Amino acid sequence: QVQLVESGGGLVQAGGSLGLSCAVSGRTASNYAMGWFRQTPGKEREFVAGISRPGGTTDYADSVKDRFTISRDNAKNTVALQMNSLKAEDTAVYYCAARGSFYSTRRPAEYSSWGQGTQVTVSS
Repeated sequence: QVQLVESGGGLVQAGGSLGLSCAVSGRTASNYAMGWFRQTPGKEREFVAGISRPGGTTDYADSVKDRFTISRDNAKNTVALQMNSLKAEDTAVYYCAARGSFYSTRRPAEYSSWGQGTQVTVSS
């Protein structure tokens, strides 16, 4: 079973930037497509970004396209999410997720492993 641990969350002003990192352990990261999701109280978990196993294919929710960038370093078993031009509506708990397939997907149910989440708060 793969274990995922997110880090890098915090408080930032609107318009600022924040970088999240997901450390993968237990299995080699290159065996998994990865995704970032976010969730606010009372709402369903929402897809943010996904990246294929080797990293050549990425996918973004429309709400974050051109502001967020997902990347991975399979040699270091890490996946990153760089968030720029942050808005108050980006405030959420952000989760890293892994699925044993080549491509990522936007559906949370298709991911088999999840991190514990990291809080991102954007003040307006």
